[in-house]
Amino acid sequence: MILVDDLHDAIAQILRGQGQRYTTSRRAVVDALNRADRPVTLPDILVQNPDLAQSSAYRNLAELVEAGVVRRIITSDEYSHFEIADHLTGEHHHHLICTVCGSVEDFTVPHELEELIDLASGEVARDQRWSVEHHRLDLVGRCATCA
Repeated sequence: MILVDDLHDAIAQILRGQGQRYTTSRRAVVDALNRADRPVTLPDILVQNPDLAQSSAYRNLAELVEAGVVRRIITSDEYSHFEIADHLTGEHHHHLICTVCGSVEDFTVPHELEELIDLASGEVARDQRWSVEHHRLDLVGRCATCA
C-alpha cells in the first residue's frame, strides 16, 4: 500500500489532465483498491463501502480504468478484478489466475527474470514491427484450493 495522500494527488493530477474530476466516489473506490492486498471485485469494493451505490462504483471503475489509473483483470469467474495501476504504486507485479474459482493473486519475479521478459518481448515486438510499452504476465491455472 502506498501513501494515501501521494496516491490521491497523483490520481487527481492524471484526471485533471484528462478533463475529469476526482470525486468523492472515485476517492472511495481508490481507497478500497489501495487497502486491498490483491486485486478485488466490484462486490469486494461495495462490502468496504456500503454507502457507495453499485452503479456509481461500476461507472467510476470504468472511468478510472479508461484514465489508466486502475487496471482491470479478466478472470474465469463472473467478475472482473481491479487494482491500482503499477505506475502509480511503483510495484510492478504479475498475477496467478485460477480457472476454477477466478481468484487472483499477485506475485513478483526476480529482477533478472524481468529483464529477460523485457528482452524477449522486445524481440517479438521488433519481429512484428510493434512498439512495446510494458508487459503483463498472467499465469493461468488452478489455485491450491481448487487443484
